[in-house]
Amino acid sequence: MSDKLIVFDTTLRDGEQSPGASMTHEEKVRIAKQLEKLRVDIIEAGFAAASNGDFDSVRAIALAIKDSTVCSLARANDRDIARAGDALRGANSARIHTFIATSALHMEKKLRMTPDQVFEQARLAVRFARQYTDNIEFSPEDGSRSDPDFLCRVLEAVIAEGATTINVADTVGYAVPEQYGEFIRKLRERIPNSDKAVWSVHCHDDLGLAVANSLAGIKIGGARQVECTINALGERAGNCSLEEVVMAVKTRKDYFGLDVGIDTTQIMPASRLVSGITGFVVQPNKAIVGANAFAHASGIHQDGVLKARQTYEIMRAEDVGWAANKIVLGKLSGRNAFKQRLQELGIELDSEQAVNEAFARFKDLADRKSEIFDEDIHALVSGEQGEAGEGAYRFVALAQRSETGERPHARVVFSENGKEVVAEAQGNGPVDATVNAIESHVRSSAELLLFSVNAITTGTESQGEVTMRLSRSGRIVNGVGADPDIVVAAAKAYLSALNKLQSPVEKVHAQGI
Repeated sequence: MSDKLIVFDTTLRDGEQSPGASMTHEEKVRIAKQLEKLRVDIIEAGFAAASNGDFDSVRAIALAIKDSTVCSLARANDRDIARAGDALRGANSARIHTFIATSALHMEKKLRMTPDQVFEQARLAVRFARQYTDNIEFSPEDGSRSDPDFLCRVLEAVIAEGATTINVADTVGYAVPEQYGEFIRKLRERIPNSDKAVWSVHCHDDLGLAVANSLAGIKIGGARQVECTINALGERAGNCSLEEVVMAVKTRKDYFGLDVGIDTTQIMPASRLVSGITGFVVQPNKAIVGANAFAHASGIHQDGVLKARQTYEIMRAEDVGWAANKIVLGKLSGRNAFKQRLQELGIELDSEQAVNEAFARFKDLADRKSEIFDEDIHALVSGEQGEAGEGAYRFVALAQRSETGERPHARVVFSENGKEVVAEAQGNGPVDATVNAIESHVRSSAELLLFSVNAITTGTESQGEVTMRLSRSGRIVNGVGADPDIVVAAAKAYLSALNKLQSPVEKVHAQGI
């Protein structure tokens, strides 16, 4: 077996299935480019058959990425596979990932197909996909709950048809580590041509075991590909965390005996980018990328770290991209210095006009905040793109009054399709008043599911990053806004979410693995 672990990132496909985590075309390309810097082996760019927008995103990523393989998901039917193949044309390296459910429950209740029908469809799907690429991955959906005898029959057939990667999906997070690892090991032992394919693991975190199951599939089962997402983003409780599984394999190479090609110093930039674009804030105690991951509060721990770092740190913070907040720019900094810092941070803007607009926002921020950190620049660029978007609404100005014993009042100025609107309202607090003012004009009838505030850097001068999650007619979106004034940040986030709510959607749920 190979001594390299292949990292397959599905942030842009399975991660996007988190309620509210849908991304724009431009946002997906930005994340894909960061994944390429991270040296991810395979980027699952989306589900090309889901919509024209998904097709266009997969195609754009396929053309933009040179160093990673670009993959599209496809159900085991000719239409989906053809759309995936068409979207991947021109890619430097392409893969089609096709799947069909193989558990008795899914075949009977969801597909309403017999095992023989599923077997035949799986086999023919892989055969059809070969006309587009020789790099074909097959996944038995709900594989961990499938009958081993039937699964062996299906997997032997798809390998014979040309599948080069076999992915055993724990679709609903039901598996436990030792059982899952043994399940894969026995499949590999029983299937005569199992050595003709790379075996992969794809685990969900419904029981909090996605990383543990993935590692068991690697160590016990002999899998050499792991499917994962940045920040463990994904449907329901999420997917296996890329940062956790990669650092586990690297830190415990003595146990796993595997190499990974990931540039771990790009983990933190990737985490921040995905968090900023999706609005899914990383919890402080999250392993590797959480704010407290390398913090030591205990006096005993602090003393030990000062004497010998390895007493309480098994990884170096800088190895995963953490660094002390570095003051990079201030109010006297010029455009060239700002542009240079954007390049150093890996932030790519589409045009000189976009750089000029970002620089104008930076100067405005520098007038209000004396010290500008890298995190501020990330938030300034990501936040503004989220606020402006391609939608009708854009924040202009806000005035609010809040006094003990008096009902708060807000006056919000925003543009609607280029025309300025002034709206006023009262509320239970300044944020409530601000939202009420916007709603008094737009009348969206959206339900606010989540309101969260996160300080981007330390100190009371820090920018506040606000996430608003809205729901309407079964559709859920996130809006993100950043500003030193958290009420202004809330207004920006709300308008950002409204823009996403009114954008056209023709997405078919991927029935993802």
